[in-house]
Amino acid sequence: MGRTTINTANTNTGQLDAPFERVFSLPAEINPVELLGQRDEHLRLINRAFEAQTVVRGDEVSITGAEADCATVYSLFADLIALLQAKESLDRATVERYIDVLIHSDLRPAHLSSDVIATYRGRAVRAKTLGQKAYLETVRSNSITFGIGPAGTGKTYLAMALAVEALKAKQVKRLILTRPAVEAGENLGFLPGSLVEKVDPYLRPLYDALLDMMEPERSAGLLETGVIEIAPIAFMRGRTLNDAFIIVDEAQNTTSSQMKMLLTRLGFNSKMVVTGDATQVDLPRGQSGLTEIESILADVKGIGFSYFSGKDVVRHKLVQRIVEAYRVHEGGEQLQLSVTHEIKTKTEAKSDISNDLSGYGDDRSERTATTCEKKGEAS
Repeated sequence: MGRTTINTANTNTGQLDAPFERVFSLPAEINPVELLGQRDEHLRLINRAFEAQTVVRGDEVSITGAEADCATVYSLFADLIALLQAKESLDRATVERYIDVLIHSDLRPAHLSSDVIATYRGRAVRAKTLGQKAYLETVRSNSITFGIGPAGTGKTYLAMALAVEALKAKQVKRLILTRPAVEAGENLGFLPGSLVEKVDPYLRPLYDALLDMMEPERSAGLLETGVIEIAPIAFMRGRTLNDAFIIVDEAQNTTSSQMKMLLTRLGFNSKMVVTGDATQVDLPRGQSGLTEIESILADVKGIGFSYFSGKDVVRHKLVQRIVEAYRVHEGGEQLQLSVTHEIKTKTEAKSDISNDLSGYGDDRSERTATTCEKKGEAS
């Protein structure tokens, strides 16, 4: 950044007279409106998040407060300016994510930006949140990784970026992309065409993610030669997948037997990423192989679990709010179901006791009547 000056606190008779102040100048190539936001929207976010307060006059930025707070805010501005210098766009969501990293971790936001997974048409693919960064590290250090969390958190997108880069670096010889052919709460009826054409609509999201990472002509050629294969889960049975990067998408719609079948397809020099959202199960009976998997495989070496939250949603800001609203709503429903189940259990238990006592009374009456009859016969 430009010129930087630091004014330490003045002392007078041993007492603190002025707070710590850090002043720096914006680089000439930085547009203040891009950095501070329309009507200083980004600046207000920063001032609300930290106790140190920032004032901007022209190209001069002054940060005032406790020394540690000033250092944190200064590092935030340094990372935001570096982002703009790299010709990246800066919006409210990005500023909020950078603030979240500084508040909830010991990392700097630049630590996320420096981990570039892939580049396509000059656009870098990188982790944008702490959850995404942890996910990438889990995938890199395990043979099988489960990425579990709400929609819009980049589970499949980041896995696809890692897969394409592994293929380009010749770490693997092919990509296998698969997902269940399960309708999302609606019956589409009979679909015309060959078997491949029938399942193609269910696999379209994987094609979309692939085209975000690779030129259409190149991806079409690799699909034709079988280097990249996109197929429904039913096509995986009986196979051993060596030298492959395998992505299993929408895994919440796999049954227990399908999940077991998929995981046991893993061959030598292969890596598998299984992604899903346990709150969006479309199976008829709701019995998902994903919801039980951690209790089965949690202690198995070489298998990692990475969880996302609403904070990791990188779609429209409204999506994050929707995810959080559903989480609160479903949490209330679960509590209500738990209370209802407990009441029902206690009621059934009382009913069983009453029936037992009633039966005991009937048995006693019968025994008394039998005894009287025997006495009458004896006399």
